[in-house]
Amino acid sequence: MGLKDRLNKDNFKRGVVFASKVGDFVENRIGKAIEDSSFKAPVLPENPEKMKWYKVPIEKGLSGDGSEYHIYVKLADPDRLCIFLSGGGVAYNEYMAARPVTGGKVAAGLPNYYWNNLRPFTQIMNINVGITDIFTDKNPFRDWSFVVVTYATGDFHVGNSDYPYIGEDGKESVLHFHGYINFLESMKVAKKLFANPKALLIAGNSAGAFAVPALAGEIVDDYYPHVRNITLFSDSGQLLYNNWRKTAKKLWNTKEDLWKSIHSENITLDWYKALYEKYGDRFRYLYSSSIYDYLLSAYYNDIINKTYKTDQDIQQEFYKQLCEMVKELKALTPKFGMFIDDWKIPLITMGGTVHTSVREPHFLLFSQDGITMAKWLNDACEGKVYDVGMSLLENKE
Repeated sequence: MGLKDRLNKDNFKRGVVFASKVGDFVENRIGKAIEDSSFKAPVLPENPEKMKWYKVPIEKGLSGDGSEYHIYVKLADPDRLCIFLSGGGVAYNEYMAARPVTGGKVAAGLPNYYWNNLRPFTQIMNINVGITDIFTDKNPFRDWSFVVVTYATGDFHVGNSDYPYIGEDGKESVLHFHGYINFLESMKVAKKLFANPKALLIAGNSAGAFAVPALAGEIVDDYYPHVRNITLFSDSGQLLYNNWRKTAKKLWNTKEDLWKSIHSENITLDWYKALYEKYGDRFRYLYSSSIYDYLLSAYYNDIINKTYKTDQDIQQEFYKQLCEMVKELKALTPKFGMFIDDWKIPLITMGGTVHTSVREPHFLLFSQDGITMAKWLNDACEGKVYDVGMSLLENKE
């Protein structure tokens, strides 16, 4: 290697280290600001106020790194309940397990695949944004009661195992795939606080979007069997991978019916097929995606090319897969409501389009075909299911 190449390599390494330190610094400052402010969600008291977010520690819960686990709840209209399954990445091998998300890795562009704990910073990902925003009257879900099932296990909320791995530092560690245990304990809290809602929205973004069809039947059968007004919504749950069945069975140790229902590369589609076969039109079904999802396309690029980044070629491949997925979901039932968008955010979407919207400011602010996602989702919960943005799936080469 020549002197110029060595200097460029050294400068690159220094740049990565600097960006990483800055990213960690920013995350820590934001986390500390939340801890020291009135925005920090307090622990649920015996007599909670309405229209206020609370944290509920889950005694038997566990985050991926072995730290404590908690959920968030908001008491409002007892007749309308949203159970929200949070997103936060995925891990299905040792390389990914060793690379959880940190502010530093995000800032430096280093591989980071899943959140492995619920540190103060993660509060801003879970509450008071998008559908969970309680500060604006523009949010049609402001008056709904909520249970936000947080996520820090890398297993789509369905895992029940402990996975040993070697970390980046060379030390032995364990990733606790306890998403399903956390879910069950969270549902006990939900049932205790909200015993008899008349309308139920089961929604999730990213990893939580995959979990919606996996867990919706159990939520209804075991906790809310008498509710008839039920809407399911998956926001951005497409990631093709030919080892999902093995991952679910061997790594995550999911329930047998979950891994057995996986027959293709598309785990979300397979879980929706199994759900619809059992429940038919008992639910309203909704799915949303942007056409060139910058983050999910990066995950897919990592699967097929071992490169965790997005580009135009991989975004185009994601688009083709989305067209097929929407076609397959519509084949299940023509009533499957779709919200397809082409929203971009400079400096974030890296030439692609957004990853998830339901818990982002653009849930309320952006529109597609003149309709916000907030309006589309609220209309669906009121029984008016329709499609938005389907023209984006036509001849988009």
